[in-house]
Amino acid sequence: MLKKVLMILSVAALINGCTSKPKNADESAAAGATADGTVDPKVAMQNMDFNPGGSDAGVNGLYTVTFDYDQANITKQGKELLAKNAEWIKKNANSVIQIEGHCDERGSVEYNFALGERRAKVTKDFLAGLGVDNSRLRIISYGKEKPLDKGDNESAFSKNRRANFVPLPN
Repeated sequence: MLKKVLMILSVAALINGCTSKPKNADESAAAGATADGTVDPKVAMQNMDFNPGGSDAGVNGLYTVTFDYDQANITKQGKELLAKNAEWIKKNANSVIQIEGHCDERGSVEYNFALGERRAKVTKDFLAGLGVDNSRLRIISYGKEKPLDKGDNESAFSKNRRANFVPLPN
């Protein structure tokens, strides 16, 4: 009986979460539209040319850094790539960079979130040591939730153990 009640409540919550209400004028304005539903020209002129895929998607001048299995230590190759990233960040003085820590699929969700955070933090600290202003760097961990390669082999795992660099929109 309890299982049936929980199942009904879960389905009801899912249905309720999927419904949407029409936007009122205030919500539309906040989203960039005027009260009549047209796009506000001031919003249309905003620079939205950032790539949310960041260095994983090939943002020119930023490089994804990979890590060894179960490690948050920056490799020699990683240090070389981070030096290039530091130069790019310094040249793009108005940019704020989000450093995303990622892991391969092995290990628990909790463990991988913590490991991804350590990877992002050590990367941020290394960049700060190269003279990048800390206030321009943000970190986030995705753990194993956003694999770059969904394969189930060492080649895929090594691509997923990474720090990705995403310039945030101004």
